[in-house]
Formats: sequence, C-alpha cells, structure tokens
Amino acid sequence: MPQASVKRLINCEKKKLIELVLNIEKYPEFIPYCLSSKVHERKNIKNEIHIIADLTIGKGPIKDTYKSDVKYYEKKDYIYVTNIDGPLKYLENKWKFKQLQNKTEVSFEVDFELKNYFLNIVMTKSFQYGLNKIADAFEEQANKTLK
Repeated sequence: MPQASVKRLINCEKKKLIELVLNIEKYPEFIPYCLSSKVHERKNIKNEIHIIADLTIGKGPIKDTYKSDVKYYEKKDYIYVTNIDGPLKYLENKWKFKQLQNKTEVSFEVDFELKNYFLNIVMTKSFQYGLNKIADAFEEQANKTLK
C-alpha cells in the first residue's frame, strides 16, 4: 500500500493556496499525468466545501479515472480526500495548511491501495518520487499565479 508525504513552504497566502488546491478543474494544466478533470458537484455547507470530482490520470496508452470525495474544513485549514470509484481500493489524502508570515506551510499525505496487486507493488517503489513531482507542480503553479 503506497504511502508518502511531503511538506513545503510556499511563498503565498494560505487562502490563495487552498483555493489553488480546490480548483480541481485546472489540474490538467499543471499536474503531471493528469489528463482531465471533472467536478460533478460542489457545495458550500457552513464552513466547509464538499466536492465530488473525477481525475483521469495516465501516460501514453495507460490511463484510468477515479472519483473522489473532497472535503475542505475552513476552521481547521484542512482538506480530506477519499475515493468513491475507480481503480483504487481506497484512498486517503490529507492536506494541512499553516500561515507563517507571508508564506504557507503545506503538508500533503497520501495513502492508497490499487485494486491491481501488481500495480500496487510498482507504485510503492516510485510513489514518493511521484508525490514530489506533484508537490513541485503545485509550488510552481503557486509561484506563477498567486504572487
């Protein structure tokens, strides 16, 4: 079961960085191997945002779509993601944000299991590298668009 985490200090306001992470429709523009995204539902409920979205991930002829349940808890500056459908047996993804003067510390943890046992083994070996690439992409996008 691949697990990985990343912590970064990004030169932007916490609120803007959270908005970037919640703007799932834009992921194909800057996230490696994200081919498309679709938000099915977005609800604001008190101090929370609930999103149901699909991401299609792949490279070359190999691609797959998974559906996620994304919840943002404003009072905790916390995003929690779980899978609903797709190639994942389960997914747990946590984003935590903390304002430090004019920068934001963001920590990103992912724990998941694919339904395909062989792919799970392959992903375990390279997942930290892939997660670092995703974190790099978010940081680069924040530096380009959120200053």
